[in-house]
Amino acid sequence: MSPHTDDRADQPDDRADQLVDHAVGQARRLVAERFPDALGAVLAGSTAAGRATATSDLDLAVLVEDGGETRRETLRFEGRLVELFVHTCGGLVELFAADLASRRAVMQRMYAEGLILSDRTGAAARAKAFAQAELHEGPAALDAATVETRRYVLTDALDDLADATDPVERLAVAGTVLGTAADLLSDHHRAWTGGGKWLPRRLLEADPERGAALLDGHRLLCEHGDPEALLEAAYQILALTGGPLREGYARTWHGVVESLTPTTAPRR
Repeated sequence: MSPHTDDRADQPDDRADQLVDHAVGQARRLVAERFPDALGAVLAGSTAAGRATATSDLDLAVLVEDGGETRRETLRFEGRLVELFVHTCGGLVELFAADLASRRAVMQRMYAEGLILSDRTGAAARAKAFAQAELHEGPAALDAATVETRRYVLTDALDDLADATDPVERLAVAGTVLGTAADLLSDHHRAWTGGGKWLPRRLLEADPERGAALLDGHRLLCEHGDPEALLEAAYQILALTGGPLREGYARTWHGVVESLTPTTAPRR
């Protein structure tokens, strides 16, 4: 192989490194300009992972003093779109707790996997270590009643999917099957879940074999209208988590009737 061939082979990697370096530099300049007193800053997303392109946005978390504002903001800096997450330390603790309850760990991943750009007080390093520990621990198991309800919802959706003849209704029901089966499978493995593009990524992390079967079944239904692969994959997940649930299911709705009772006088 000639030296010229080697040089050409190295060029794509060099270009990718340059794009990442440029994006990191932009992130550092944004923090210095807009948050000169920040406790710390963390760059997450594709740039932190070394996959930045010329059009990649920046996912940037900034820690500020307590008394500041915890917020999310979208802006453009030096021509690049920026998703900005500003947190006080107290606000970040609350967001970590909310993401733990939702089983998605969005903020935990941002801090655990992100690149620390600045850390004036050590707060960013502490947040990163805490987030890594929570990610490693995984979400708490769903309680038995919630698992039972999801089994019932999935069983009902699978019955509807098997009977569906309208293609639009079939697609709508398939979405319920995918989401509910993904929740059950993730809970079975005590694994994190996600929404949007993160759902398939987290599903494959939780269970590469069953997750792929579920995703492929959903894709085949969307592309060809054939529900069989999705039905089979979802029933396998049901079998793993307690089986189909139809007759015998019951749930008490505590407080629902009271919350729906009008509190104002009727109109005359």
